Amino acid sequence: MNSRRDQRGEGMGEEKVKEEAMRIIEMFQVLPRLVVFDLDYTLWPFYCECRSKSEMPSLYSHAKGILSALKEKGIDIAIASRSPTADIANTFLSKLGIKSMFVTKEIFSSWTHKTDHFQRIHSRTGIPFNSMLFFDDENRNIQAVSKMGVTSIYVSNGVNLGALRQGLKEFTENQNASEKNKQTWLRKYSQNSNSSEKSNPK
Repeated sequence: MNSRRDQRGEGMGEEKVKEEAMRIIEMFQVLPRLVVFDLDYTLWPFYCECRSKSEMPSLYSHAKGILSALKEKGIDIAIASRSPTADIANTFLSKLGIKSMFVTKEIFSSWTHKTDHFQRIHSRTGIPFNSMLFFDDENRNIQAVSKMGVTSIYVSNGVNLGALRQGLKEFTENQNASEKNKQTWLRKYSQNSNSSEKSNPK
């Protein structure tokens, strides 16, 4: 399957997207314990504060299928949004029937480019940052959250199957790199302790 098909899928129904997302997830052995999503221009194509609670919102075409696939595969999902209108965001999540899918919803205005949101997510879930995957449409958030150890993926036109595949690929690469670093450190540490034992015989 090529990335063009990942990106295309506009005509794919929710079930088809879910099936495809599950197939993508199954391709990876190392999976995140938590996937975190921004809301505005990541899960839905608008800014909450520009909308009214009385409106019926809609998600990007791949979003619901991807959320359902992650849940079915036992991967927790959460929200990190800097929207100043949490009441509208929560109303829309309820109207869309997805509010209960998320283990935590951190929706509040902040100047920290979401590092506060992730500290709260970590406190509430106990999941380490390097076991998380994050999707957002703002580069400054991606950069700030990446520094915390979270695999962070920029999306330019909403989350889709292509972004999911890229996210899981980068998550695997980051896990492999940190495992390699750990092994190198352990090797060096054991060599150092061996040499210090030799130089300080009892």
